[in-house]
Amino acid sequence: MKKFNFHKVLDGLTSSPGGSSGSGPGPGSGPVHPGGTAGTPREEIQENLTSDYFQLSKTVRHGFPYLPTALAFDPVQKILAIGTRTGAIRILGRPGVDCYCQHEGDAAVLQLQFLINEGALVSASSDDMLHLWNLRQKRPAILHSLKFNRERITFCHLPFQSKWLYVGTERGNTHIVNIESFILSGYVIMWNKAIELSTKTHPGPVVHLSDSPRDEGKLLIGYENGTVVFWDLRSKRADLRLYYDEAIHSIGWHNEGKQFMCSHSDGSLTLWNLKSQSRPFQIIVPHGKIQRDGKKVESCKPILKVEYKTCKNSEPFIIFSGGLSYDKPWRRPSLTIMHGKAITVLEMDHPIVDFLTLCETPYPNEVQEPYAVVVLLEKDLIVVDLTQSNFPIFENPYPMDIHESPVTCTDYFADCPPDLIPVLYSIGAKHKKQGYSNKEWPISGGVWNLGAQTYPEIIITGHADGTVKFWDASAITLQMLYKLKTSKVFEKQKVEGKPTPENTEEDPFAIQLMYWCPESRLFCVAGVSAYVIVYRFSKHEVNTEISSLEVHLQSEAEDIISPEAEMIPPFPNASTPLPSLKDLSGSTNTVASEGTMKDSIPCLSVKTRPVRMPPGYQAVLVIQLVCADGDSPQQITSLAANSAYGLVAFGNCNGLAVVDFMQKTTLLSMGSLELYGSSDPYQRQPRSPRRSKQFTAGLTELSDGPVSLELERCKSPTTSDHINGHCTSPTSQSCSSGKRMSSADVSKINRRGSGKPPFRKVQSAACMEISLPVTTEETRENSISHSRSSSVSSIDKESKEAITALYFTESFSRKNDTTVSPCLWVGTGLGMVLTISLNLPTADELRQTEPVVVSPSGTVLSLKGAVLTFGCLSCTGTLIHPPYETWRDPNSTDENERTRKRKLVMHSPCSSQDMGDHQFAVVCSEKQAKVFSLPSQICLYVHNITDTSFLLRADVVTMCNSACLACFSAHGHIMILSLPSLRPLLDVHYLPVTDMRIARTFRFTNEGQALYLSSPTEVQRLNYSQEMFDNLQDMLGELFTPVETPEAQYRGFLKGLFGGTGGTLDREELFGEATAGKASRSLAQHIPGSGGVEGVKGAAGSAIGELARARIALDERGQKLGELDERTARMMASAEAFSKHAHEVSGGPRTRCQFAFLGADIMDLMCRDLSCST
Repeated sequence: MKKFNFHKVLDGLTSSPGGSSGSGPGPGSGPVHPGGTAGTPREEIQENLTSDYFQLSKTVRHGFPYLPTALAFDPVQKILAIGTRTGAIRILGRPGVDCYCQHEGDAAVLQLQFLINEGALVSASSDDMLHLWNLRQKRPAILHSLKFNRERITFCHLPFQSKWLYVGTERGNTHIVNIESFILSGYVIMWNKAIELSTKTHPGPVVHLSDSPRDEGKLLIGYENGTVVFWDLRSKRADLRLYYDEAIHSIGWHNEGKQFMCSHSDGSLTLWNLKSQSRPFQIIVPHGKIQRDGKKVESCKPILKVEYKTCKNSEPFIIFSGGLSYDKPWRRPSLTIMHGKAITVLEMDHPIVDFLTLCETPYPNEVQEPYAVVVLLEKDLIVVDLTQSNFPIFENPYPMDIHESPVTCTDYFADCPPDLIPVLYSIGAKHKKQGYSNKEWPISGGVWNLGAQTYPEIIITGHADGTVKFWDASAITLQMLYKLKTSKVFEKQKVEGKPTPENTEEDPFAIQLMYWCPESRLFCVAGVSAYVIVYRFSKHEVNTEISSLEVHLQSEAEDIISPEAEMIPPFPNASTPLPSLKDLSGSTNTVASEGTMKDSIPCLSVKTRPVRMPPGYQAVLVIQLVCADGDSPQQITSLAANSAYGLVAFGNCNGLAVVDFMQKTTLLSMGSLELYGSSDPYQRQPRSPRRSKQFTAGLTELSDGPVSLELERCKSPTTSDHINGHCTSPTSQSCSSGKRMSSADVSKINRRGSGKPPFRKVQSAACMEISLPVTTEETRENSISHSRSSSVSSIDKESKEAITALYFTESFSRKNDTTVSPCLWVGTGLGMVLTISLNLPTADELRQTEPVVVSPSGTVLSLKGAVLTFGCLSCTGTLIHPPYETWRDPNSTDENERTRKRKLVMHSPCSSQDMGDHQFAVVCSEKQAKVFSLPSQICLYVHNITDTSFLLRADVVTMCNSACLACFSAHGHIMILSLPSLRPLLDVHYLPVTDMRIARTFRFTNEGQALYLSSPTEVQRLNYSQEMFDNLQDMLGELFTPVETPEAQYRGFLKGLFGGTGGTLDREELFGEATAGKASRSLAQHIPGSGGVEGVKGAAGSAIGELARARIALDERGQKLGELDERTARMMASAEAFSKHAHEVSGGPRTRCQFAFLGADIMDLMCRDLSCST
């Protein structure tokens, strides 16, 4: 346990350079004093956290794989693999078994092949590399890689229970790779040998490879131009060559191996028989119409894939994607299922990437008995039940719909009240979709245990369509609990005339900020259309009207600053009498002049009629910032609420508003500069934003892909500007960008109308704002502000100052205070910290009637950069949580429950005898962190976090019952600082922020947890706790479990004798180095992987068990081989006896009796053979 003495503060507060200096000449940045109050030394503060408590690691990734490209399924292990365009692989099993793997490069995954029931996976990527993944460990790793140097990989095929992989290339050649050694065989099927010598054109790339179900020694090769070659591996020649005049996309075998089906680019399916070489014996165009001449069927879209699966008791299934008619362009992507004469078309919401049919047997030469189809779409994964005639889909247990609407913001809560998850789940279960299959989810492989971590976790995501989703994130899983639609409180927008592109792309309900108190269940959202909605939780349905309130946060003066506004008394100290509430509201109060109110209209219309609100979160109050004179209101940049006080506060670039949601009244509505009075360190004068009409960028559409490093590497999440190639502070700039508008731009805004916000469709959370380009003159003028808020001259030019952080707490709001009182801490984009005093009625009975007095206290502190977060510590260094009201159902049927007195939980700063002693205020900005002693307001500790970048996120969190400050910077560093001493405990380079989506969605929470949106469809969770890192292996799911491979069906003696199969193929003898020789070294390069070493590290806890299972598997395999040898010997003896009897039959004429005895001998041999096999 580390003891920190305040007497040693001056000897070196932190390890950072310049850590003991203040931030500049602003108020509250005086010298670092050795005591909490002037001249008074403090007792020692014991800090429990050390660097040994921290270790950064990724835990799990949730959501739908971004940009999927490939699909594979292990029918024995029952696990599914999905490859993506970014080089990632997701492996899914039963709920809880979800593994994420990433290739070293970002090359797209072309194809995946499981080594069925072997615990391994082969991936082929677009950089012409093959990789062998070891799945017998919780974190799969690459065992071998093979890089093709001269040819491009187009298709791979691995036969069941074979160690030789067939690889087709773009040149039309087929190579063979040994899976065990990952070395290329000298056996090559060259394209010019496969096709006829008389053919003058190249057949194109290999698009299909498969061995015959009837004979393993025959390989079917499909070329793009329509050529199909049936290659004899033993004799090294083509047994059969088939030609069709349409390009081939895929081929599917019948299980008997006598016929196969091809899909073509004209929407046709051709069925070929190996005995008929000239033409297909059947041609089908499933979705084609017969043309007027009655002879030819019209061509359709290409059938990209077909699967031909047989059944014992019914007609075979023919399943394919694509093939729709060209005359119906509005038709959605479809999967067609042909079963007998019935044709069922399943329309999908997104384009089909790939699909697989799940069958009962892994053996290709047995009747397949399909039971489900896995369909991989561009943005979804569905599984269709084939056992029911209406083909229902299975309910997906994975959280694949995070991106149902683009995610715009996130929040993360660990160690929540235990009753929250069951309550939210019970409410959300009532609104679940119906009509799913009653069968169990078929992807059920792997093993997952709950692990030692038991505290409840909840993730909240806000979306572009106004929905908010609550997720159960306990024990590294993710399951949706409840969905709230915030747009229900507004009227539907009516678009006059023809919809324009601007109108159709708007997302006026996009969620921008969220605030949630788990204890009181109070929930608030701020939308992109400048509104705030306050929600209360209820288990009962209610019909009621929605209360609404309009707030004006724009200066009213046009060109003349009113003398009344200049004569507002300053706030030099606590003895100066504070102005009244009416004076404080001044020119920005909601009660504006009559002329302004006529022009003031909100962006959206709240429903005025009574609304049915189902159980769950129900709107209590809607607060809207109003437009004036055609100007859209500025977006809300900060939001906070408190259930004990009954207040909600929010701010933007213009100022701050505080609203009483219990009495539904506006308490404070002031411009940012007016909050200072004469305490403004830069003595700025308020200026009207209407003096120069400037366009403010709202939610602007960007690409979902990573932004170029030069443009987005250091962008701050609020607003940003790039000056001379350098990244400047987002919040030291004006909220309105400095772009001069042309007449065309002005007319475009006028056409939009005053009631429509200039917001475009949200593509991802990264796209909240984008800076507009500036002219050369403006660049030169603003270049002096490169040091963010350190330049007084640049700050003096700003007439607005964004409110970037808000925090309700019980603290000392003034220097001379002797006791704590309710207050609101306000942080600005220029690094200034102000406190707002809250005077609440003392009696709970008077809370609904007596007014709440809100007034600035005059306290001003300063830091470098925009303020990000606050925290409050007691005199012993423990974190003080804001007070809250315990939850009670406002619509309860129980009269006592509904009318009972409010129960407030107040977190005292320390023991009762030290109640009026002191506190520590923690303030963190983009550049530095400071700890102030209250009420003296002396800066005790300062840590300059970064000089070359800036922080994107900072949170005061608890771990092991101690508080610390967690930070994430734009250059990708994750840092942990102790509290209150601000000692660095962890500094790890995690990832550079090349996409603003990460900056928007990164969140820290308690117990060493964090998350961010790694792609538009996936949430990545992190851990920075050493304790959880040690237990992580136990929490992750097992991908591979020892499962017995099903026995092949016994074909019978006569079927094996007269079936015409080629027998067993000795691939080792055929493809081995002794027979085939070595492949050219320049053709492919073998790269050994680190899977073996990582496997030992990753599975340290279960290595002995894995080894034991491997030995058991080897013993069982050896025993089976021995039994096979014995069976073979018996079969040979039976064959010899049969040959002897046959010779006796052929020796001369026999009587009917002798033939009867001979038949009896044959039957006896067959019965003995059958008994041996069973």
